[in-house]
Amino acid sequence: MKSKKNLLEQLKSLPHFNKSIVYQLGKQLGLGDSTVDTYISRFLKYKEIMQLKRGLYVSADFFEKNRTDISYSFYLANILRTPSYVSSWAALQYYNLATEAIYSITSVTSKVTRNYQTKAGNFTYQSIRRNLFSDFSLVKGNPASPAGRFDFYIASPSKALFDLLYFRTHQFRGVKLGTIKGLIEELRIDIDEIDKMEQKKFYSMIKNLYERTNIKKFKK
Repeated sequence: MKSKKNLLEQLKSLPHFNKSIVYQLGKQLGLGDSTVDTYISRFLKYKEIMQLKRGLYVSADFFEKNRTDISYSFYLANILRTPSYVSSWAALQYYNLATEAIYSITSVTSKVTRNYQTKAGNFTYQSIRRNLFSDFSLVKGNPASPAGRFDFYIASPSKALFDLLYFRTHQFRGVKLGTIKGLIEELRIDIDEIDKMEQKKFYSMIKNLYERTNIKKFKK
């Protein structure tokens, strides 16, 4: 049983892990894969580890220590579905541009749409065309920073707003330029709080989308 305890202790230091990692750690302790499988089942049964999705886990101990760090939630969002970046409401709240309560972290992915409801939170992934899978960056974690200690990819403010409206309006179908600001106000987002360059980028994204898709409805 000492080997079981030692294995769990090693897992407690990891921000996430899969079965391959557990097998490797098990081998270092002289454990066979079948024994490791048994231990994983027991860890899950006694809630010592949490399953994020099939084959992907985090220890309950590590999660409890980091659950209030938003960078950890965003980090997990990136890990659960790759490639992806945090966007829409979650990103806008991160930039202090929205005050709505967030019950799910929404990310954008180039893969198919998917949802994960886990004990670590709810994660939603919206699929976007590859040519629109852009305008996001890596925030580097720093233990001394208020932004958190974990790395994560997140949309720029302009792209977060673009993505939010893109999916709410079904790719801006039937939407004219003159109505965009009204749509934003309905969502209780003050676009004037967004940096002027980001505002310009936001409207450029919409114009470029309309031009690429040859939509003739962009007139005021």
